[in-house]
Amino acid sequence: MRSGHRLGRRFGRLWGAYATSALGTWLAFGAFPLIAVQVLHAGPAGVAALASVGSLVGAAAAVPLGPWVEFRPKRPVLMAMDLVRFGALLTVPAAFALGVLTLVQLLLVSVTVAAADIAFRAASGAYLKTLLPAEDLLVANSRFESTAWTTTMIGPPLGGVAVGLLGPVATVVADAVSHLISALLIRGTGGDHEPERGRREPGRMRAGDLFDGWRHILADVTLRPLFFNTALFNGLVMATQPLLAVLMLGPLGFAPWQYGLAFAVPSVGGLLGSRLAGPLVTRFGQYRVLVVSGASRAVWPVGLAFIGPGTGGLLLVIGVEFALIFCCGVFNPVCTTNRLERTAADRVARTLSAWAATSKAATAVLTALWGVLGGLLGPRTAVGLAGVLLLATPLLLPHRAAASRPLAETPSERS
Repeated sequence: MRSGHRLGRRFGRLWGAYATSALGTWLAFGAFPLIAVQVLHAGPAGVAALASVGSLVGAAAAVPLGPWVEFRPKRPVLMAMDLVRFGALLTVPAAFALGVLTLVQLLLVSVTVAAADIAFRAASGAYLKTLLPAEDLLVANSRFESTAWTTTMIGPPLGGVAVGLLGPVATVVADAVSHLISALLIRGTGGDHEPERGRREPGRMRAGDLFDGWRHILADVTLRPLFFNTALFNGLVMATQPLLAVLMLGPLGFAPWQYGLAFAVPSVGGLLGSRLAGPLVTRFGQYRVLVVSGASRAVWPVGLAFIGPGTGGLLLVIGVEFALIFCCGVFNPVCTTNRLERTAADRVARTLSAWAATSKAATAVLTALWGVLGGLLGPRTAVGLAGVLLLATPLLLPHRAAASRPLAETPSERS
């Protein structure tokens, strides 16, 4: 794998588009629940619907978008999904200004944005595979990963300042504008035609096309365990976040700024991990890095069940989150690269769409389930239970025999 080199102007524009929209998303992190509570005076059920039902329905709505994306040039699809997110988000400040904003509208916007997010990610992965040679994919994915963690660090604090000065609707405007800028940057990649290996002629979608992504994942001896591992791992980690907020801001008495600090500072670990992913693969090989980093990230979350009050508790959260995020920073770009390498060009969009839709649905279901468990068992016990279950997720990582199989080299036939 080559590193420390330029990947070209077109990739630079795509990277810039990703960075801009990611920053906008993190600026508006938590904006919808905040609007629901402060503006619409919604109760816990309404806020829970925004957090779980919106993502779940959005994932279901994205299922037919996978084949639709597959058979079309990816650059126009990327621009279209950015414009859909721009338009949907902009309806929120418009309705607020007119005094007609409702919880139903927030839920519909949440569904639309969730579906467009999945379609965008699917098209982005397929476009990246046509844009760069295989040996540059890990470099590119590492840059995306480092950008994700950078925006995670700086977005929420800046968004908090904006909310304090201008109100929560202001960050939704910023998020909407970020997608418009992203569309313009993608348009600037230039060229009306993608490479032939990344193009498919649009045609009538068959019923079987809806499930091609899952069929490919489940038939591949490496992607299948990675698929179940990442869906379960991400779902359990995300399911504990609301419970940690309740625990830290409630019984343990942490101030909101301390809570924010506890999850912003560890993002530095993601930066370090993503920068080390390439050199580690060069030295130890993709399989070893994938399995070791994937197993290592499962060790840390159980420590969150032992949070106490005061400085010691805060340092414990920061330490656990730093170690967890560092391992994720190494694992994520290697996993993403492996997934692209093992998927033929004419199946990338369907595969990524199926993967993302399943991940979002699993996260939504587990978040709702852990909310119930938190109410029955208490937040600390529920967080500990998730941590114990996470210790078993390395069993779902691929075995060496499976990981050594040849990667996808030629386009597969459409079923």
